[in-house]
Amino acid sequence: MKKFMCIAWALVLCAAAAAGCSPQIKAENLMRGVTPASVSVKTLDEPFTAAAAHFSIELFKNSFSADKNSLISPTSVLLALAMAANGAGGDTLAQMESVLGGELDIGQLNEYLHSYVKGLPSEDKSKLEIANSIWFRDQGFTVNQDFLQANADYYGADAFKAAFDNGTAKDINNWIKKATDGLIDKMLDEIPAEAVMYLINAVLFDAEWAKVYEKSAVRDGQFTDVKGAKQTVQFMHSSEARYLESDNATGFIKPYAGNKYSFVALLPAENISIGAYVGALSGESFMDTVKNAEPALVNAATPKFRYDYEIKMNDGLAAMGIADAFDSGLADFSGMGSADAGNLYIDEVLHKAVIAVDEKGTKAGAVTVFSMRAESADPSEVKTVILDRPFLYAIIDNAANLPIFMGTVLTF
Repeated sequence: MKKFMCIAWALVLCAAAAAGCSPQIKAENLMRGVTPASVSVKTLDEPFTAAAAHFSIELFKNSFSADKNSLISPTSVLLALAMAANGAGGDTLAQMESVLGGELDIGQLNEYLHSYVKGLPSEDKSKLEIANSIWFRDQGFTVNQDFLQANADYYGADAFKAAFDNGTAKDINNWIKKATDGLIDKMLDEIPAEAVMYLINAVLFDAEWAKVYEKSAVRDGQFTDVKGAKQTVQFMHSSEARYLESDNATGFIKPYAGNKYSFVALLPAENISIGAYVGALSGESFMDTVKNAEPALVNAATPKFRYDYEIKMNDGLAAMGIADAFDSGLADFSGMGSADAGNLYIDEVLHKAVIAVDEKGTKAGAVTVFSMRAESADPSEVKTVILDRPFLYAIIDNAANLPIFMGTVLTF
């Protein structure tokens, strides 16, 4: 009997531990059991990839820090912003469409982004997971069902109607923690009284290198940081097969397992600072550099690194051309719904990204949170690329060459 009781208690404790490891969300998911409508698959073409690349590079330039390591997921912000655009109208929508897709309207963007995300592969040793959710206040706000349906159809977004109290903040953080496999466990400390809606995107990337580094390939070396100081770090040495060269940088492409994603490293010329290099970068030049990779043997050395980066993107997006959306008097988000307190506008765009690059591979996660408020108003030639000073990197999908993550390493 005692033995049976011990086993029973062990099972209870194991179940409790498992429950504790899996973040619990108490808010009701309104999309549970609702099947998104079938939407057409759109073939990705130059107008979309050019627009997405332009948005990605401009967003990174407006998020770049001159004195510390930077990291964003352009894909995460693009998807969250497109979800918000589905509830925008008038000049607000026109500005968002111009920044997001150039000549593309939100209907076309929905189709392109749905097809792009649907086509992104995810495998055991090369995993990419994307999740979207919409949270709205259950009192004083009436959501537009067409807005929810469009974001369910094209972005698979879950929808939660909640009290917007401390419990809701915990639910949102738990959703984020689950969606990023624990890489990011908190974005909200509390929910302001004026907040009526959150639109959230989460991206998780977890992949092994196609060729994992041997222990003997990891050796100490000197990295010269952005201030000119020497730092001793661990470098991972390898031979790569695709060499990158532009007018002001050299680099290489290193594939992940399955050859569906790759790590792109670009080292500015010695007479060009990382700030000047990023400032001169464009979506077209980035894409051209990657497309024109040369088959060549590259003796490469990449430092192991791990860091996180958090930024409020309001100013950056406003500088890119989205201004009305942040103005309580000018914003038009009538397509999202209506609030008793007044006009809807974007209060904050919060973005956080985490990355770890080591001998086995890369793990990266990013979350974008839109807070909506209501208020009145030659193969034989050997090349060498040693990433021993500030450099830019990106994780791209090999089909479209679009950057899912972009960052800079300036110091350790």
